[in-house]
Amino acid sequence: MRKRALSLALIPLLLFYAIPVGAAEKEQRTWKDEIVYSLLVDRFFDGDTQNNGDANVNDPSTFNGGDFEGVTKKLNYLKDMGYTAIILSPIFANDANGYHGDWVADFYKTDKHYGTMEEFKKLVNEAHKRDMKVIIDFQANNVGPDSAWLNDPKKQDWFHEEKKISKDGSQTDLETGWVDGLPDLNQDNEETRKYLLDAAKWWIKETDIDGYRINKVQYVAKDFWKEFVDAVKSEKSNFYTIGDVQGDAELISSYKETGIDAFMAYPQNAELREAFAAPDKELKPVFNAFAKSEDELGGNAHQALFMDTQGMPRFTKDAADHNENPGSRWRMALSYLYTMPGVPIVFYGSEIALNGDIAPDNHKLMNFKTEQELVEYITKLSDLRDMYPALVKGDMELLYEKGGASVFKRVYGDETIVVAMNNTTETQTINLKELESNKELRGMLNGDLVRSKDNSYSIVIDRETTEVYTLSPKSIINIPYLLVIGLVLLIFGIFIALVIKRSKRNQPK
Repeated sequence: MRKRALSLALIPLLLFYAIPVGAAEKEQRTWKDEIVYSLLVDRFFDGDTQNNGDANVNDPSTFNGGDFEGVTKKLNYLKDMGYTAIILSPIFANDANGYHGDWVADFYKTDKHYGTMEEFKKLVNEAHKRDMKVIIDFQANNVGPDSAWLNDPKKQDWFHEEKKISKDGSQTDLETGWVDGLPDLNQDNEETRKYLLDAAKWWIKETDIDGYRINKVQYVAKDFWKEFVDAVKSEKSNFYTIGDVQGDAELISSYKETGIDAFMAYPQNAELREAFAAPDKELKPVFNAFAKSEDELGGNAHQALFMDTQGMPRFTKDAADHNENPGSRWRMALSYLYTMPGVPIVFYGSEIALNGDIAPDNHKLMNFKTEQELVEYITKLSDLRDMYPALVKGDMELLYEKGGASVFKRVYGDETIVVAMNNTTETQTINLKELESNKELRGMLNGDLVRSKDNSYSIVIDRETTEVYTLSPKSIINIPYLLVIGLVLLIFGIFIALVIKRSKRNQPK
């Protein structure tokens, strides 16, 4: 018995010393660490058929049945893919057929098709239990076409005079015109402004949400947005605001003075869609667009990288228009979003390569029973971002770019990550001398291993493939470690032999 007890005592001790020391404790989580999933509540998942009302899954121009309960039930699905935050389309009560959330009827109520306020609070609470943040779209520019306010004599001054916005309109025209024919709110009116600011604060106090993505930013005056940001941060200091400014880098940069935390990276989006829609497209325009955005916005400005949103055709359509396999095109695009500076935002359905042209065709129902290949790839990319801070906070340097192939590195402290992308139809060999010599590149996506030779690294990367390497000391055989492992296995073997021998001895003859 003593020998048996001694064996059992030695096993955990030896196992403890056999396990290599883990990475240093992670730094405090910031918004740069987030990986974001954006979804249309109505088109994601129907978790409660009791609130469907007039919803019709066969009519893409009206409500289809998705709701808060559906999102809540799929939080584990999103968490397992590595998403740390979700953006919900506007959840406020809307006019008839306002499934997209842009036709607000009441800023203090949830839309009845989505569920009750209590169900929304449950969604937020369940997300927070999973350490996931909840962001909702906030529409401060307009209300719905059938808003009761239009017929309220006390609210006539709440709106700008009805007029269209000309193509070459001034900034004043943009801020006072009716976008898409929707009643344009007059934020210069004190009552209107107070209503919007109070509503924005109320949702934070009432539900503990974590952020707003602010729609149609350039159609509302900057002084309002300054006050808006101050107001929401007075309720929650780490509250996050993402500005949706559809313009070039110079225009977006002019909104930094409002205090908005991050901006949708529209200046990069067109180049991303063009480059990754088909192989053998040059990546130089992509990196040029990134550099220009960095120059205009500054390296510390958070940019939200994305391939598509609810307001544009699906990226899958771009690939299909080129007769390309959407899966391989999405893998290349997602590799860029997850490894370049910025916060990746992925629109629902991208993980199944959902197709669609302009709305409502790009707002198809989510299908959870399709091919899981992209889901697995997204999960791998998320794991890498979580494991290596350089992919989140590191400086970026382009090491190689030619045709559809590129290599860049991300450096943070002592950590160097090298990303090689081959967006061509042929295997590429790339020789690098810009890296520290006498080390090795260990591939984390596909298991490649490249050792330095003559102060150079020769990377061979397959067609339409991305590899993410860590720059590490050359691996050597760890004799002490192997001896400890061998000793542990030997003790286990002896222990099992003793147990078997004893059991045979105790068997009745």
